[in-house]
Amino acid sequence: LCHLVSALVPLQSCQCLAWKPRPIVVWGAESQHVVAGYSDGTIRVFSISRTEMELKMHPHAVALTAIAYSTDGEMILSGGKDGLVAVSSPRTGMTIRILTDHKGSPITVLQCTRKQYRDFGVEGGELWLATSLDRRVSVWASDWLKDKCELLDWLSFPAPADPKGLGSLPPSLAAFCPWEHGTLVYIGFGMQKEALFYSLRKKQVVEKISLPYFATSLSLSPAARFMAVGFGERLLRLLHCPASDAQDYAGHDDTVHLCRFSPSGRRLLTASHSAVLVWELAGP
Repeated sequence: LCHLVSALVPLQSCQCLAWKPRPIVVWGAESQHVVAGYSDGTIRVFSISRTEMELKMHPHAVALTAIAYSTDGEMILSGGKDGLVAVSSPRTGMTIRILTDHKGSPITVLQCTRKQYRDFGVEGGELWLATSLDRRVSVWASDWLKDKCELLDWLSFPAPADPKGLGSLPPSLAAFCPWEHGTLVYIGFGMQKEALFYSLRKKQVVEKISLPYFATSLSLSPAARFMAVGFGERLLRLLHCPASDAQDYAGHDDTVHLCRFSPSGRRLLTASHSAVLVWELAGP
């Protein structure tokens, strides 16, 4: 995959990518499309089976830093280094919406999840979140077919004014919690080294988990109450939530900048500068 997106676009750097969700009717089949965001502000959709680029769009004027498909695969959400979020249609190649709420700070995470509007009293078939480096998280309810996108919540997390001993700020990371509907997990530079569980219904932090360092990557298992956290200290921590058990692994030679559970939750992919590791999770 890395060879494909680099070989077909040799003069640009791929900054982020995402697999297209598999249709529910053929859930057993593997998705054959991937979208990639590049340093020149372009988005490119690739066919894996045909090994070719199918679509190129240019919704950003700066490098992309995050990208995601909507849950039905009908829209592409992309975030740039300048904090702008674009919503584009891979069917028409048009950008239908630009969101400026995070303007001025690079987007670090975009994630979509299936939700019904009845969950929160707003209209829309899915929720999605955007996270920026300045420790802000916005949560939205959307129905793209009806051109509806409504801000559901806005979170700002405090941090020391003058960080010392850090070459660069750790990323701000957020993810919807698969096993606690209506809850998201946030990790970032702050007053404490911790993971925060925030309830969208209660509008407050409902749980805190202490961490040994500021995190550089985060993933939550879709199949069990497991959370994987990577650190700049070449450490991977696997937590069983609530935080009754934690296991640390030191198999990396550099910052663990990527953690990603497989859809089954049985495997965990982690990556550092020169190593990609696949972990097999034991147990039920």
